Amino acid sequence: MKRSLSILTALLVSLPAFAVNFDDWFEDATLRLDYIFSGNAKSQEISFLEAYRTEVWAGRRTNLEKPLLEGNGQIKICDAASGKVLYTNSFSTLFQEWQNTEEATTVNKGFENCFQVPWPRKPVTVSITLRDKYRRVCATLTHPIDPSDILIRPLKAKNSFRQLMGGGNYDQRIDIAIIGDGYALGDLRKFYSDAGRAVSAMMKHEPFKSNANRFNFVAVASVSQDTGVSIPHDKVWKDTNMSSHYDTFYTDRYLTTSNMRTLYFELAGVPFEHVIVLVNTGKYGGGGIFNSVTLASSDHPTFEVVLVHEFGHAFGGLADEYFYDDEYSDTYPARVEPWEPNITTLTDFGSKWKDMLPAGTKIPTLPDSVGKDNDIRKIWDTLTPEQKALLNSKVGVYEGGGYRSKGVYRPVQECRMKINECELFCPVCSRALQRMIDYYTGRVISGGSRSVPDSR
Repeated sequence: MKRSLSILTALLVSLPAFAVNFDDWFEDATLRLDYIFSGNAKSQEISFLEAYRTEVWAGRRTNLEKPLLEGNGQIKICDAASGKVLYTNSFSTLFQEWQNTEEATTVNKGFENCFQVPWPRKPVTVSITLRDKYRRVCATLTHPIDPSDILIRPLKAKNSFRQLMGGGNYDQRIDIAIIGDGYALGDLRKFYSDAGRAVSAMMKHEPFKSNANRFNFVAVASVSQDTGVSIPHDKVWKDTNMSSHYDTFYTDRYLTTSNMRTLYFELAGVPFEHVIVLVNTGKYGGGGIFNSVTLASSDHPTFEVVLVHEFGHAFGGLADEYFYDDEYSDTYPARVEPWEPNITTLTDFGSKWKDMLPAGTKIPTLPDSVGKDNDIRKIWDTLTPEQKALLNSKVGVYEGGGYRSKGVYRPVQECRMKINECELFCPVCSRALQRMIDYYTGRVISGGSRSVPDSR
């Protein structure tokens, strides 16, 4: 009897204080909320722009109250009458990346941001919270939304879409929209072919491959005026729907778009929760921002591996594991544990992959002899399958990651999140991605510890 009571007590303790039943609080429709995030390296402001309604909600219907990862910001929906938290999602933004640039020390800028939440049945309060690189709250905005507001504009579908994989069931699967930028009317056949290649690339990689039945992919036909994309350092400017361009923050290979409102208008009426923008160019580049957008150049030889790497950022919240010996980055300050699951400063290593370390693993972990070569990318193709497996699967705590050679640590010597040449995600990244898949599809999230601070 005592044992039964202790088990029951443990189960009760593990249950959330208030589990949200989707149908009690939300309709099968989407509330889109547009904001401007503005400021500089030292100060930030959030301004609300407008609200829209589209039919069908393609986001998650379980695990509604709390995000799996903290992100660099959160949007929270609370019942206006009771204050109960009904829905929370986390995100990162291009604006927050820009705040770490030199330009942000000399000028104020504003960035568009769009968020989709389920359509509430009753009036709600919306809160947006931004955090700085120290994980401190640096900006907040709270405002009401009444679903009966006559000024919430309904949006109809602008572009047609084609189902590439999956069969709908938007309430049960992870819904990904692939849209093109720089595809003119005569390029649409190529776009659909490129979109198909993108899905194939994703499904070659674990854990996506073994979870294929939990994904939907659709291709959205968006026609640009010009073929190709803007490359400022080559003085090439194109008229494309999303105005994607290289040289983001003056980094020539960083391919992004800041026209988030245009992107979301192009996707109006499409059932999606994650977006991949295929950019019609053969130049190397890409970008991935957590719960925001993935971009990749469709014609470069590394298209498939870059796409998967960037999707690791945008979907899984994974950090870059590469670093530079000749550059210093303070993106991840000392004595602050990053929220990303695949890097650590050892400030709170217990919340990361400590449970995956083999017994007796030294911290930090010394690299194997073949892994000491700083030009591992150049010799990767000469390594045996056994050597590659050792570098990719031997979990430890290896110094160097998050753009810093010292003070930031990664879980393996080589991973898809470190070099393009490595064919696989490491065990730590794979577990993080599997957890995210489980989180979106209502499965039990197993293994390890996780901690998401309240966004208030």
